[in-house]
Amino acid sequence: MSDHESIEAVWIWMEERQVVRNEQVHEQIYFRRSFVLDRIEEATLQLKVSADSRYRLYVNGIPVSRGPAKGDHQTYYYEEVDCTSFLREGRNVIAAHVVHYDGREGPVSVWRANRGGFLLSGEVLDQKGNSILTLHTDERWRCLQETAIAYDASDEDTAFVGGTERVDGRDLAHNWYTVEYDDSAWHFAVKISEHENPVIGHFSPWYLAPRPIPPLYETNRAFVPSFGPDDIGKPVTIGPNQNFKLELDAGEMTTGYPVLWLSSGKNASIKLLYAECYQQTDPATGGYVKGIRDDRTGVLIGNFDLYTVGGYGFADQPECYEPFLFRTFRYISLEVETAGEALTIESFHYRETGYPLEVKASFASSDVSLQPLWNISINTLKRCMHETYEDCPYFEQLQYAMDTRLQALFTYQLSGDDRLARKAIYDFHCSRLPNGMLQSRYPSMLQQVIPGFSLYWIMMVHDHYRYFGDLKLVRTYLPTIDGILEWFHQRIASDGLLDQMPPEYWSYVDWVDEWSELRGVPTASKEGSMVIYNLMYAASLKLAAELQDSLGRTGTGDDYRSRAAALIEAVNTTSYSEAAGLYQDAPQVELYSQHAQIWAVLAGAVQGEAAKQLIERMLANQKLSKVSYAMSFFLFRALEEIDSYDLSFSLWDTWRDLAALGLTSWVEDPVSQRSDCHAWGAVPIYEFSAKILGVSPATPGYTTIKVAPQPGKLTYASGDVATPQGVVNVAWELSDGKQFKMTVSTNAVAQLEVVLPDQSVHVHQGGEKLHFSCDLP
Repeated sequence: MSDHESIEAVWIWMEERQVVRNEQVHEQIYFRRSFVLDRIEEATLQLKVSADSRYRLYVNGIPVSRGPAKGDHQTYYYEEVDCTSFLREGRNVIAAHVVHYDGREGPVSVWRANRGGFLLSGEVLDQKGNSILTLHTDERWRCLQETAIAYDASDEDTAFVGGTERVDGRDLAHNWYTVEYDDSAWHFAVKISEHENPVIGHFSPWYLAPRPIPPLYETNRAFVPSFGPDDIGKPVTIGPNQNFKLELDAGEMTTGYPVLWLSSGKNASIKLLYAECYQQTDPATGGYVKGIRDDRTGVLIGNFDLYTVGGYGFADQPECYEPFLFRTFRYISLEVETAGEALTIESFHYRETGYPLEVKASFASSDVSLQPLWNISINTLKRCMHETYEDCPYFEQLQYAMDTRLQALFTYQLSGDDRLARKAIYDFHCSRLPNGMLQSRYPSMLQQVIPGFSLYWIMMVHDHYRYFGDLKLVRTYLPTIDGILEWFHQRIASDGLLDQMPPEYWSYVDWVDEWSELRGVPTASKEGSMVIYNLMYAASLKLAAELQDSLGRTGTGDDYRSRAAALIEAVNTTSYSEAAGLYQDAPQVELYSQHAQIWAVLAGAVQGEAAKQLIERMLANQKLSKVSYAMSFFLFRALEEIDSYDLSFSLWDTWRDLAALGLTSWVEDPVSQRSDCHAWGAVPIYEFSAKILGVSPATPGYTTIKVAPQPGKLTYASGDVATPQGVVNVAWELSDGKQFKMTVSTNAVAQLEVVLPDQSVHVHQGGEKLHFSCDLP
């Protein structure tokens, strides 16, 4: 995906004998390089920068970059930053705060070597491109270790994100990144590694590649209600030996950096608690449960940072506290306990951050209850997009294949942007184990395999081909696809079905009440082959066959189709109950789920009228284990497959009920509801744009755009849908229940294939407003 390249700089750190290593204290090193410029009118400064494990870069006191983008030991990223506008005549300084996480401590999704490092390459150039000054990292850089920041990862719920901070502001090196700061007492850095050794091909621990995604945005936001000198309120002063508490609302679930500006108040203690919602007392257990999320009669529960005030701030030069990593919250509880000196909170706000998702899509319809579902879905997706897609920003910040497959699809429909998706596809490809399987989440310092998630990755590659038609990408990943499919093929038992999955793997399918004992694994798996995995494997074989065909490898494609057919025959022979009229979760085991029926349709094990009747029986049977929010995406696909998409409109009650709880993002699952922000539940994005408005790729790469709206019970719908070719606008209305009218317009230079509700097909060239109408039967 990314080209590795050499950089004219060396990795630097502190001398080993100078580094202090305390329990719960990651190595935090400040780096500075001062230089003088006589003239800056035509000077330019382009920097390339990376660090192990994370950095924050400043030029003349102004923050200019965070990173590096999450990679692994085989692909370690660097950022390119244009710092020309930050130069000034006279003294200048480049400064960096670098944190190295030790071993398994720190965020699980952040890769690190067994030692820290910082790398920066840059030259000040004149208008002709001649070098005025070289600023590459070397022994001229100065460094200082910060030991006033400790970490608390004792809370199991937040250990995956690296814990929270315990900071003593009395000992911090305040304003260390400014030009005026005196660093004459700092140590000189030492060279720890060349970028690579070209003599015998040895790599350093950091095999560098350019960042493949844009930088995350940072935007100042105020709380609601809020206070501060630049907002509707005024600074708040808390007297000596007082307690003060304030609960603030960001208005919706968000991710950002809380920023506190303080004056005086030495020795005061400040606790910043981050919560997804208010929780209420459960009368039955005495514990706390999630109900109405914005019901302020409840309490805020969550992880927290602690800051001890140094007392160095003044109103015009306040002391600042900001955590190094972003936090996730809807609400923040600010608790202050002052000591012998009054404390003034000059300002408290946050800088929202995330992937710069440009939402080009929109949606409106005759059912006003659907609009909040669209808005909440977009917010949920945005909160789960940073340097990777994420399962949940609060608890884990890990990129899982099932989540990512859906999140990428939602992104395509909203923005047509595939940069984060391409990185995700590459990330999982890099997670390959020697046996061909992919890790279920990656990048990750802790290995985990969910066999079905490797199949979702194949679906992810196939989705990308459908939307972007990139044969080079397909060709790159075919060997990885083949390896996954071969792993499953070698587990085919004598009855033609997959054998039981290895016990060291987590054979997760879905969060279902009846499967809670095995944490999302079908209970029937204890008795034999998982029928759901067999059907998912068969469906993946067929998708892989299409990818093989796209590159002219029809022989391999035919082989995959043959394998799928044999597998489906074995499932139909061993695992379909004539008495129940349903597919079993395991052969000859009287346990049933919606999942097995859905995947039977999607794999083509049952087709036509028989498939339609199967899904109707499934929906009528209230005893079946039901799909959760994420897996419901595949229920929608099954309804689409049997031409019964009208049945999907009643399913939105699940999301309406969640919205009625005051949620601003979708919960993880209906079982534990641990996380209040899980973007695999943002299914409305896809359904409203790809089905109700009806825009999807008819041919790979959207060379032909299909517009096939599904009116269902609606009387009108309108909106925009993003494609790689351009935005498509659709507006349709249904009058008197019979007359259907629609306009389609787009700036995309592509062919349009319009399928009206009466099944008539109309082919036109895009680029103009087109009008269609038909009578419904």
